[in-house]
Amino acid sequence: MTTTRDTLNAFLDYPNIPLPASGEGPLNGLTLGVKDIFDVEGYPTGGGNPDRAKAFPEARSTAPAIQRLLDAGAQFIGKTQTDELTFSMIGLNAHFPAPVNRAAPQRFTGGSSSGSAAAVAGGLADIAAGSDTNGSIRAPASYCGLIGLRTTHGRISLEGSMPLAPSFDTFGWFARDASLYARVGDVLLGEDTHRTRLTKPVRIAELEALLFGEQERAAYTSMLHATGRHFEREAAFLALPGTVDALFSCFRTIQAYEAWQSHGDFIRREKPQLGPGVKERFEFGSRISAETVAGARAERHRFQQDFAALFEDDMVLVMPTQPTVAPLKGATEEELDRFRGLALSLTSIAGLLGWPQITLPLGHVHDAPFGISLLGPAGSDRQLIRMAADILSGT
Repeated sequence: MTTTRDTLNAFLDYPNIPLPASGEGPLNGLTLGVKDIFDVEGYPTGGGNPDRAKAFPEARSTAPAIQRLLDAGAQFIGKTQTDELTFSMIGLNAHFPAPVNRAAPQRFTGGSSSGSAAAVAGGLADIAAGSDTNGSIRAPASYCGLIGLRTTHGRISLEGSMPLAPSFDTFGWFARDASLYARVGDVLLGEDTHRTRLTKPVRIAELEALLFGEQERAAYTSMLHATGRHFEREAAFLALPGTVDALFSCFRTIQAYEAWQSHGDFIRREKPQLGPGVKERFEFGSRISAETVAGARAERHRFQQDFAALFEDDMVLVMPTQPTVAPLKGATEEELDRFRGLALSLTSIAGLLGWPQITLPLGHVHDAPFGISLLGPAGSDRQLIRMAADILSGT
């Protein structure tokens, strides 16, 4: 195992503990970073909070999804940084130096899978495991010029991982090229349950309206042309069943409630030091009543039904991954708050549906990477990966 010290603040400085020998398989010779929410035998699972790392004993076994990668030949090289308790999306943790975005060093990596994205973008790891509750794979991938898939909810086991909001939490990973991304998918995903080919592209104007400005719209239009060459027809427009603000409010209510259910006992018992923003989000979750969350869950169910009624089996939604590129490290808190609202509104759609969404590193604006996404029905994950590979190769 290599040292976890690096110049990109991607890896955590845990003592090196040898793991059992890896298996032989399609990932032989590839290095693997693991977000510090997944159990790895002999290591703490700190979840981005030093008090949690002290409060919980070292893992006695490795999370099954991570073990599958090791059994396929991947070489574990260390645990990667995460935003605190995964309840943030900027790539900034009050307890650790911010990971460096090699693709745009003046900007954040995005989070919460910040260290994993930094490690792959910076060439320190071939692949890195992360998670996506509301964009924690998709946003860092877009910001760092990587491929990133939010998998169908429940498709890959999260046993042996620290939860945030279980009805939204999903496993994901980063890679720099589509061929490698597909090899990891072959190991983890099994066969798609959605068998209809996704040949009909659609767009949603309400989501595209979240793009920040003229330069973002121009870059997005260019990416639309690149994705459009893959399809034999022009993209039609669907109307979003619900307003962007109402849908994000629904997501935020459920997420915050579930986050408090996941971590409230630890916070009350251990009284950990929580960074700004994270502390307030947990306090918000602690005040949400069972009645309020029941209403939000009913609203989510209605949205799922209404969206599924509009979305035919052969459709794929083409949409912005994020409203703009990663925020600058010198951004004010006011600027970051505006950024979060638009960014999380975009990512919340796949989370509410439980459907897979893959981001492709096709664009640049403001001298930084800028991704475009494909969202498909539940169980179409591998088809999305193949489609991404075709688009990126121009075929």
